[in-house]
Amino acid sequence: MPVLPVLIVCVVVVVDIVSGTGMTWVPLLAAGPALAATTNGPRGVLCVGLLAAALGAVIGIRDNAPGNNLAVVVAALVAVTLASALAGMLRRRRERVLAAVRSVAEAAQHALLKPVPAAVGPFQVAVRYSAAAAEARIGGDLYALVATPYGVRLIVGDVRGKGLPAVSTAALVLGIFREAAYDEPDLLAVIDRIERSLARNLGPDDFVTAVVAGYPSPGRLEMVNCGHAPPLLVRGSDVVAVEPTRPAPPLGLRALSGEVPSLQILPFSDGDQLLLYTDGVTEARDHGREFYPLASGLARHVCEEPGRTLAALHDDLLAHVGGRLHDDAALLLLRKPAVADVVVGSGCEDPAASDAEQAEAVEYAQDGEYAQDDEYAEDGEYASPAGRVAEGACSLPSRPRPGCSGRSGGTGTQILLGG
Repeated sequence: MPVLPVLIVCVVVVVDIVSGTGMTWVPLLAAGPALAATTNGPRGVLCVGLLAAALGAVIGIRDNAPGNNLAVVVAALVAVTLASALAGMLRRRRERVLAAVRSVAEAAQHALLKPVPAAVGPFQVAVRYSAAAAEARIGGDLYALVATPYGVRLIVGDVRGKGLPAVSTAALVLGIFREAAYDEPDLLAVIDRIERSLARNLGPDDFVTAVVAGYPSPGRLEMVNCGHAPPLLVRGSDVVAVEPTRPAPPLGLRALSGEVPSLQILPFSDGDQLLLYTDGVTEARDHGREFYPLASGLARHVCEEPGRTLAALHDDLLAHVGGRLHDDAALLLLRKPAVADVVVGSGCEDPAASDAEQAEAVEYAQDGEYAQDDEYAEDGEYASPAGRVAEGACSLPSRPRPGCSGRSGGTGTQILLGG
């Protein structure tokens, strides 16, 4: 029995009895079944409606109301109850359809935006994504991060437009990127393959802004910015926007502009962090129409755990806009932990290993020999050696050995070494 609708019915009855005005308040009993239709199914609505009709009849008989008046009031209560029960049944049906749509959308998003592990190669990684279409939970922003023979490579982008066409374009870009990132030794060749495919498949007014980056060797981060918002580099206590040295057009518009993208080299040392994002973050406004200050927000919340940083940053963003974003927003934070953070665990540690030997092992991990969980090992994107042992069974050895993994102290980051 719905509690609030029954309480309203009881309040109307009490008011009618106390006021002593006869049938004056009885029509308000219809509020009970009408309210029940918003929260309950047909059975709950019928229970409240029958209770309201019975109490209305009792009040009419007690006050010696004319038979015609009493019959009209009771009939009205029954009619409202039946209509409310029908509305409740239709609402339940729509809720089931919406739940099915959400389930399909979540499955599509899971296939499109694959979960990013907390550690990829030598990096700690965290991702937060919010779709403006909350009912569908999927949008036109895209991100991907893969470990390849040429180092870790990633993309963060934003498709022009919204809805299913934007989702279709995002799926196209991600599919090409995941394949090209593993096949092409040169990062610019990856961009070229995406550009050629979009030129064949996009309309004349469609495009994709994106930042594509790669980490081919220790301390060297390659980046290509194709009309996207500049990433934010966190180095020590400083937060700096990485503006492109040579701006490139968005993906899909190269034929119109004639501009060719160029490779930007960014030193990326131990302890550095890089935040990539979409314009749904920087264009989020508060009630005063002020944009969200991402750089200062990142400076306030940055810490050594990317997951905690993005959680605090995302909460701050939602507080700024008042609880709900009006555009898709994606955040991807990359952190390079210091070699000193890597500690020797249990199982196959070598207490005599020197710092130089541990650094050599980490360098080996950075050179492209990565192993990830089987959940993310698809299409050869990640190496998953057959000789891998259970998580935590061994730690970073003095020299790379098959099947051993290192775990950083304090952040939960893994550096996995394949063999």
